[in-house]
Amino acid sequence: MLSPVGALNNGLELLADEKDPAMRQRCLELLEQSALISANKLKFFRLAYGAAGGFGEQVPVDEPRELLTSLTDADERLTLEWAVGPTSLSKSAVKVLLNLAAMGLDSLVRGGTLAVGAERADGNTEIAVRASGPRVAFDANVGKALDGSLSADELSGRTAPAHMIRLLAERDGGAVQYHHGEGALILGAVLPDAEGLIG
Repeated sequence: MLSPVGALNNGLELLADEKDPAMRQRCLELLEQSALISANKLKFFRLAYGAAGGFGEQVPVDEPRELLTSLTDADERLTLEWAVGPTSLSKSAVKVLLNLAAMGLDSLVRGGTLAVGAERADGNTEIAVRASGPRVAFDANVGKALDGSLSADELSGRTAPAHMIRLLAERDGGAVQYHHGEGALILGAVLPDAEGLIG
């Protein structure tokens, strides 16, 4: 959030001092772009960490898809591939999917492709995220938070989302996993469907 909010502040300062109509128009365009990025990130955070998605237990998959599309479209070096079969997912599954996708996006420091997939099979929701590109970076402590080997006193703002989704998956009787290899980071989760869920 710091980058787009900082850009908004800088743009307002420039706009206050600028007299040239063409430059003022350019400042307004940049402000509009920064405001849109900020709004999209806030929507992402609300769905990934909060209680968004309405009052039901299921969230239409269009919501996370639109959010990830807006984030990848904001960077011309990124491409999103979407292969989510169900038309809706549980709130827990959406939180896990978005957080894994955010980790994938963070790893693509020089751009690349974020492939997101999910399906329901045998009473489980299976989620897979693959980040591939010319340089894929992954913080080892995030991996430790995902597999449960990071101690509580080592948690930070960077590792807390991984810790949260591991706890969320384990609470529901599922699990998360990852593999960081040459040119790719693969993140996955298996979440048992809630009792009574018809998929």
